[in-house]
Amino acid sequence: MHERIHHRAFVDRLMSAEQAATFIKPGMTVAMSGFTGAGYPKAVPGALAAQMESQHAQGQDFKINVLTGASTAPELDGVLAKAEGMNLRLPYMSDPELRRRINDGNMEYMDIHLSHVAQHAWFGFYGKIDVAIVEVVGVTAEGDLIPSSSVGNNKTWLEMADQIIIEVNTQQSAAMDGMHDIYYGTALPPHRKPINLTTVRDRIGQKYMDIDVTKVVAVVETDAPDRLSPFAPVDETSTQIADHLLDFLDYEIRQGRLTEKLLPLQSGVGNIANAVLAGLARGGYKGLTAYTEVIQDGMLELIKDGTIEFASATSFSLSADGIDEFNKHVDHYRERILLRAQEISNHPEIIRRLGCIALNGMIEADIYGNVNSTNVLGSHVMNGIGGSGDFARNGYLSVFMSPSVAKGGKISGIVPMASHVDHTEHDTMILITEQGLADLRGLSPKQRAQLIIDKCAHPEYRPMLQDYFDRARKESYGKHTPHLLGEALAMHQRFFETGDMRLAK
Repeated sequence: MHERIHHRAFVDRLMSAEQAATFIKPGMTVAMSGFTGAGYPKAVPGALAAQMESQHAQGQDFKINVLTGASTAPELDGVLAKAEGMNLRLPYMSDPELRRRINDGNMEYMDIHLSHVAQHAWFGFYGKIDVAIVEVVGVTAEGDLIPSSSVGNNKTWLEMADQIIIEVNTQQSAAMDGMHDIYYGTALPPHRKPINLTTVRDRIGQKYMDIDVTKVVAVVETDAPDRLSPFAPVDETSTQIADHLLDFLDYEIRQGRLTEKLLPLQSGVGNIANAVLAGLARGGYKGLTAYTEVIQDGMLELIKDGTIEFASATSFSLSADGIDEFNKHVDHYRERILLRAQEISNHPEIIRRLGCIALNGMIEADIYGNVNSTNVLGSHVMNGIGGSGDFARNGYLSVFMSPSVAKGGKISGIVPMASHVDHTEHDTMILITEQGLADLRGLSPKQRAQLIIDKCAHPEYRPMLQDYFDRARKESYGKHTPHLLGEALAMHQRFFETGDMRLAK
């Protein structure tokens, strides 16, 4: 048998990526593994893109709909976008080429709460899934699949697809065997039952993914790394934001609303998230837990030093150094990390029961606390909402963080009215910029607005925002949430016209 394939039926279906790609036809809906650049198929998408380009060169159309867990990598999203091979992409992305084509209007993109994707697929909202392409660590002698560095929606894709292509990646650590918890107790309404998960450590499923071998049409062996993109070093602004958050957590402990163990942490990806994680270690916290989506390098460090004693997620998202660290100390991490399907890692019922502290970034927030996580100037999508909405609406605390300005001060992170709303004021408890922290709990709209202006706005924009708010309180149609409709998006319009929110045309 092959190194990672211990079941004869899978060995019998071994073939090249080019051969496997021929099972995919124009117009199909293809569901692929992958979440934040981890566990995505490495070979078949590239072979498929080459076939698409060949067909296009002959004047024939070849496009498909692509569903994943979240963002993938250039070897998937990038090559298919360059080949002009996608009609539709969902639910989250971060590839520059894909982003460009979406914003140019050349393809469709559905930005969806990550907890919704699997159940919406089961509801039939996306139509039939023709083919699933899923990366795994290996195949057991019993024919079960050992999940890879992300779980995402793979369970659902394997169950729903008419045909399945498996990529067995020998570069993924075989030591991940046993680090997954695949739950098969979900059901369609009205037959759903409570999910019996009450601590981040709980196992409620099985180690492996089931598969109907009769649906497997191809098995491809690969030996390739995940995206392995290192995040930029933590900068001064991110550190200041993290310090404001840590001061707030200390205050909540003193007030008796949190203990020194806090509550399970959910952390987005990027500089600010890494700064927050580093701050937790500096603050002397020990024995914390995480119920989140992604394990980054920073969280590995906290697990290693005991700041975090256990973490539940759906995916890794590690740099090359992070992979080396994981592989060197895999026995340590195996006892402290569990990867689940994203319909469980992001499940509102569980997030609310555990009382997660949701820590997420944003593009902008308005003076009332409505948050835009996705669209610059209300129309240019960056990545997507991801799981931030799952956690913000259902967590014990919902925190949104961002620098107060971007583009060298030409853009304000605090605006009169958000140009696009992903999280309403009702889901926003805490706003933080490097300028300060606004605790919005228990405040009316006007109280929130004044606090956000005072605590979070950059000094260059504070007078502008204060002038707008003062006049809105006098002149607006209603005085509950005062707005000047003719000016509410004026800062965005100025940037569109002049490249600077401070400058009029």
